[in-house]
Amino acid sequence: MGLGQDELNAGIDALARIEPHFARALGHAGYPEPRIREPGYTTLLRTIVGQQVSVAAANSIWKKLEAAFGEGCPAEAMAAAEFDALRACGLSAQKQSYAKSLAKLILEGELDFAALPADDEEAIALLTKVKGIGRWSAEIYLLFAEGRPDIWPAGDLAVQEAVGRILQLGERPSEKAVRTLAEPWRPHRGAAAIFSWHCYNMAVI
Repeated sequence: MGLGQDELNAGIDALARIEPHFARALGHAGYPEPRIREPGYTTLLRTIVGQQVSVAAANSIWKKLEAAFGEGCPAEAMAAAEFDALRACGLSAQKQSYAKSLAKLILEGELDFAALPADDEEAIALLTKVKGIGRWSAEIYLLFAEGRPDIWPAGDLAVQEAVGRILQLGERPSEKAVRTLAEPWRPHRGAAAIFSWHCYNMAVI
């Protein structure tokens, strides 16, 4: 499961001790709520379903998929599903290929969510074997579903923008710069990411 409130707060408190700008931002913004998802196949499948559509549209598609293929849309059902049946639920041809790629890796035993590598980069490499799952999606899964404390999605534009605001840089830093800036924040970069999204949505920062 993702980082709980106590773990998240402790991580942010550690960041505030490391970086005075975090302490200032925390005084303005307060602590964010946890972002927690259930670990496993279904969460990654929902990530695929939700790509490039609104939350409402993603929820609608997911409800249709579960109605057609069962709760959680089991890998066996998705692997065997016909194109037209998936399309009727709102799943594009591209997303169908992604969903079937995920189901295939599960059924062939190449991807076991209960035994992902402990090393974050190795886990990201394994998750990105799924068609349609890039580094960002893999990082989000590991942070929200597994609660890995040092995941740092530096390619996220909102994270970049928020880091620029928190550190008072005057502009949005690049992905490379954000990775470098965050090195002193190890092993609390997951909390830094969640706090960054929190600050991104607040005008006071």
